[in-house]
Amino acid sequence: MKDWKPQHYRRATAANGVPASVLAAAVATGEKTIAVNPSLPPILTLKHLAHLTRVPYPSLRDYVTRQVDTYKTFRVRKRSCPGKPSGFRVICVPPANLSAVQQWIAQNVLAKAKPHHASTAFAPNSRLIDAAAPHCSSRWLIKIDVQRFFESITEVDCYRAFRSLGYQPLVSLELSRLCTRVGPLNRKSQSLRWYRKHPATKFKIKSYSVPRLGHLPQGAATSPMLANLVMREADELLTTLALRHGLTYTRYADDLTFSTSERSFKRESARQVIWEVYGILRRFGLAPNLAKTAIVPPRSRKIVLGLQVDQEVPRLTRAFKMKMRMHLHYLEREDVGPVKHAERRSFSAVAGMRNHLMGLAAYAMQIEPDYGAELKARLERLMWPVLY
Repeated sequence: MKDWKPQHYRRATAANGVPASVLAAAVATGEKTIAVNPSLPPILTLKHLAHLTRVPYPSLRDYVTRQVDTYKTFRVRKRSCPGKPSGFRVICVPPANLSAVQQWIAQNVLAKAKPHHASTAFAPNSRLIDAAAPHCSSRWLIKIDVQRFFESITEVDCYRAFRSLGYQPLVSLELSRLCTRVGPLNRKSQSLRWYRKHPATKFKIKSYSVPRLGHLPQGAATSPMLANLVMREADELLTTLALRHGLTYTRYADDLTFSTSERSFKRESARQVIWEVYGILRRFGLAPNLAKTAIVPPRSRKIVLGLQVDQEVPRLTRAFKMKMRMHLHYLEREDVGPVKHAERRSFSAVAGMRNHLMGLAAYAMQIEPDYGAELKARLERLMWPVLY
């Protein structure tokens, strides 16, 4: 989308007999948005958004008023830690119309807004290796995970993020409603934090008065980048905290990493940092996952986002390479091959296994190009069945 300019508005409205006051209000609204970022598209009303996204206005109105909740939800098992039961991640899939709106917002609004420099995920051109690189050759690592990250971010947080981009209050409310979902009642959602504080009489649009607040659904195109914008203030506070303790801080979605090469840093210092980080997270309604908090001292293996950072550049882990070695060993054996190996490894189809392994090879090429290229070449040389 090209940068917005008011000239075509003035020309079109003059030809259609639009009152001068309406034209002035539209231009003023647009200029407030582009004053924040010239690349952001002004959104004047919900009907204007319907025009921009080519989604029927009644559908948008239903989503904003929470009249319908047509998200399809399913659970995905998380990776389990040794000796601990594995949990589940709830994935929410929006309906086609809502998905189209969310994708438009993600591509035309959120992708053009800058998150804090400590945020290393879900931004254009962001790479996993760049997220791990700042922690290479460190002596101490502190890793903290945020529990139910997306589901802890409310529509009020999203509203403030859209307001910070220059959108007007009503449009910001409507955008935040389109990007959030009111989930089922549970122990977490019964907290007062998830109920609207202002009475229904405060709403000029009565149909917008909904008692419960929505949260970011995991699975929506807008959730990752919107979460980054919501976290800008928290990232600023955490960066200040890290600098005060001589640490480097980065955040990859819900994974917070602190590191230092200072020899004077001690375990007591790490515990103090963790206590202060927990305090900052709770200020923003976020709960740390206590089971995943880790202090990694000197001479211990250091893994950040699945990459080994003991050396000057991130490397693939030994476990990853052993896994790929195992797959290729059986795939290249004449008495096993792709079909039998797919069955033994519980893949539903050989094509699914092939796509999975080619994806791992592409991932390896980003981290260790020569090793990844060798993996890809060996996979391509295999005698894959014609029908798989």
